[in-house]
Amino acid sequence: MAVSLQVIYPISDSSTFDHDYYADTHMKLVAKHMGEYIDQALVTKGIAGGPKEPPAYHAVATMVFADQASMSAAMKQSGPVMADVANFTNLQPQVLIGEVVS
Repeated sequence: MAVSLQVIYPISDSSTFDHDYYADTHMKLVAKHMGEYIDQALVTKGIAGGPKEPPAYHAVATMVFADQASMSAAMKQSGPVMADVANFTNLQPQVLIGEVVS
């Protein structure tokens, strides 16, 4: 069964996030080190939390893997990706791992 890994960057009063670096550099590191195991990747930049509401998240990255074994293999290669987080944000991202049900 396919599994997804979502990396979620919540906005707070003191949070910073460099969207250009994230798109141009960080996601290329993801592709280089983990890409062979990823079936699909999607990054969503937060622009609103609803009508006339500010976004609650800077960004959400979703990666879909064929199965748990593929995700585990990707995570074993993620060291350089994890080390890069401090280059674009001062946040500790939240993570959601789940079964893809539709």
